[in-house]
This record gives sequence, structure tokens and C-alpha cells, in this order.
Amino acid sequence: MNNTISTQKRLNSEHYVATITEDLETTCWGCGMRLFLPSYALIFKCGWCGAITNQNLHKPENKWFWWRRLRDRSFVCILLGFMLFVICGGVWAVYPVVFSISYFYGIFHSIITIFLAISTLSTFSLAAFRCAGTPPSILWGSYPAVGKGGLENYTFCHSCSKPKSPRTHHCRSCGMCVLDMDHHCPFIGNCVGAANHRHFIAFLISAIISTIYASIMSAYAGMHIWPPVGYRSPVRLYGLSGELLLRAAKEVIIAFLSSAVLLSMRGIVLVYLFVASLSVEIGLSVLLWQQLCYIYEGKTYLSHLSSGEGERNCQNLFRFFGCPYSILRYLPNWRTSQKRHTK
Repeated sequence: MNNTISTQKRLNSEHYVATITEDLETTCWGCGMRLFLPSYALIFKCGWCGAITNQNLHKPENKWFWWRRLRDRSFVCILLGFMLFVICGGVWAVYPVVFSISYFYGIFHSIITIFLAISTLSTFSLAAFRCAGTPPSILWGSYPAVGKGGLENYTFCHSCSKPKSPRTHHCRSCGMCVLDMDHHCPFIGNCVGAANHRHFIAFLISAIISTIYASIMSAYAGMHIWPPVGYRSPVRLYGLSGELLLRAAKEVIIAFLSSAVLLSMRGIVLVYLFVASLSVEIGLSVLLWQQLCYIYEGKTYLSHLSSGEGERNCQNLFRFFGCPYSILRYLPNWRTSQKRHTK
């Protein structure tokens, strides 16, 4: 009787183990081979092709895709209108003053304005309307076509229904996978990736130089057409008293605001150009510095968020801007030289 009970328990346990093994059988999306997992896991890596499968992911809904595209294109139109206003408003407000001072200065500054306007608008158009970068096409789905390690660390994009390389990210606003994606910029209405990252950096540099030039010229022209500043009661400072300094500053501000009421339309445009150019210049300078720091570290913004490894080297900057390899080998490797110094 005891032997019959133990035999029945053993048969039940064997049947239970067989059921678990069948449930853990799955198929790799990369090479199509059937895999047996030792334990239940939502994320696993194929031992043959190296593809990573995440069974917990579902295809996201593109319900708000067209709304995001409309929002991005609206930002692009607003930014284009602002740049055209700065260019046209600056020419209308600044250059009559410059030409009245000297005809040579007027021609010289006109050439600079045309050059900066063409460079800024062209780099902006390339960054906004050029494809950010598509991942390379690769064979997948069948065992004979996919070799060993052919899809190493590749994942499957459920939105695009195709493999996604480790350096590729899917953008929901653009609705596509972008190679070496840095971020999605709403102001250019496009992603910043492998194909247009260099144009985006060139746009930032050109825009910063243009805003610096616009702020300097608007301030220079404003000094020549500003109404005379009249003080109500002159303040004589016989010492560095805090009360006297505060009173003098108050008188200067009141006199400045009183004269600003008499400004013409050209003067109001010059004031707006100076304030707008200065604020945009500060914001773009911070963004450019952040981008150059990531390039120096050999990273992108998204890889920086995911704590990706990167080697800090000046050669990364020259390689990013397309410097030939013959020049790169003469550049110092600060990381290597530091290690040699410590030894």
C-alpha cells in the first residue's frame, strides 16, 4: 500500500515538471530558434544570435502622433518667423544709423549680416528637415541567415516591427527609430541623431554668433538714436555713502525711463532686439556647452541618462566634426598621458 502511494506521488510530480518545461519554451525573434529558459524571465538573451527579447513590452499606441507632429512643426514656424524678424528688423533699425556714420562701415556690416543669415538659416534647415538617421538594415528571423552573434544586444522595436541596434532609440514624436539619437528637439521639429547632429551643432554655433552680433549692433545703434537723458536734480557724491549711491541710482533709472518714453519705433525695435538676442544667446550657449561636453565624453544625451560608458578624449570632438585620421593621431590623448604620469 505504501509503495503504491509513493509511486502515485512520483508520477504526479513528474507530470508537473513536464508541464513547467513546456510552458518555458519560447522562440527567439532574431534567429527563430526555440529556447528553453531555466526559469521564468520576461527579458532574456539568445545564446546563438545574441538578440535580447523583452516579452513584457507591448506595441505603444500612436494616438497622439499627429498632434505631436503638429506641435513640432508649429515650433519650427515660430522659430523661423523669429529669425526672419531679427534679420529684417535688424536691417531696418540698425543699418540706416550705420550708413549715416560711414558708408564703408555700412557695406562691411551688410556683408557680415548676409553671411550670418545664410549660415544660420541653412544649418537650421538641414537640422530640421533632414532625416535624423535610420539604423542599418540587417537580416533577422531565420536561423540560416543569422549567424552566431549577428544580432548581439539587438532588441526588437514593436512600433517599427524591426530590429533595433544598441545605439538606436525609437522616437514617439517622429514615429521612427533613430540611430545615435541624442534627443528630440521640438524647436527644429526633428530628432537629433547620427545624420543631422553635426548640422545641429553648426546651427547652435552660427545662431550664437548671430545673436552676439545682433545685440552689439542694436546697442551701438541705440546709443546714437536714444533721446537725451535729463536729470531732475543732479546728485553730488562727496563720499561712498550707501544712501547717496541709492539716490543716484534712482535718479539715473528715472531719467532713463523718462527718455525711453520718447523713443521712436526704430528705437523700440532696437530695445527688443537687444533683449531678445541677449536672452537667446545665453540659452543657446548653455545648450552648446552641454552638447560639446557629451561629444567630448563620447556620449549622447540619452546614453548619458542610461549611464553609458564613454572615454573622455579631445579626439572625440575632432572625429565628430569630420577631422581626418591623419590629424587625429597627432593630437594628445590626455587620459593616456595622465596614466603614464601616475606610473
